[in-house]
Amino acid sequence: MKILVAADGSPYTKRMLAYLAAHDEWLGPLHQYTVFHAVQPVPAGAASYVERDTLQSYYADTAEAVFKPIRTFFRKQGIEAAFVTKVGSPATLIAKLAEQGKFDMVMMGSHGHGLLGNLVMGSVVNKVAAQCGTPLLLVR
Repeated sequence: MKILVAADGSPYTKRMLAYLAAHDEWLGPLHQYTVFHAVQPVPAGAASYVERDTLQSYYADTAEAVFKPIRTFFRKQGIEAAFVTKVGSPATLIAKLAEQGKFDMVMMGSHGHGLLGNLVMGSVVNKVAAQCGTPLLLVR
């Protein structure tokens, strides 16, 4: 199974990894993992004052801060995973990558704010579910 793991570095990403570790059926050579992190873009007005190389370095460092513990996790499990980052809206990028990459499943941690919280704050999970035809496994 080809699995896209959407990660934001939050405690909910850690819960998702704990879920993976606790369920042997998700570990092993039967699955191919790609870990994805969407970096929020620096506002255009602010970005215009920063050199392009500095901005790209910032985006890379931000993604690597999320990826580093996940790399360690997969290494300890003996699993090879690809790591991909893009700059932009997380929900749109996750849905687009899931479709274009022909993934069998998207795995995400969820904050679980509930209906009222999602109305006030929005939800990346809700937006991914609305935009993506790929099955979604949510870990709360």
